[in-house]
Amino acid sequence: MARLRIPKDAAEWNEIGRDYLPGTIGMEILSVEPDALRARMRVEKRLCASNGFLHAGAVVTFADTCCGYATVHNLPEDADGFTTIELKSNFFGTTLEGDVTCVATPVHKGRTTHVWDAEVRAEKSGKTIARFRCTQMILRGKDKTR
Repeated sequence: MARLRIPKDAAEWNEIGRDYLPGTIGMEILSVEPDALRARMRVEKRLCASNGFLHAGAVVTFADTCCGYATVHNLPEDADGFTTIELKSNFFGTTLEGDVTCVATPVHKGRTTHVWDAEVRAEKSGKTIARFRCTQMILRGKDKTR
């Protein structure tokens, strides 16, 4: 089974995601490093609940995508991909406008699992609006069923 192609920089990540959910939510990857992935998303009406606040689902999608991209960037050499096996979010606030930023950092990067944390902040106020954690199962050849 062929190894997943890993983009070399933020511009490639943005291009790959453009026609998929990351592009749909307007997510922009700012930087990708082994121990940190940084991204930004503009708060727009289409990402908000009917009360005008940024929708929790948009925040989770944003954080989960950051952690997923970070996992791909850090896959072991013999891995073919990954799948999320658990995720959790805590919300501390929200925002009505501007951008939100996310930084995904590793808690554990093993051969069979990765655990990533992400912090989502309102860029204007600097306040944390959510903390996110996910566990990724690393896939190899026969593990990959679709």
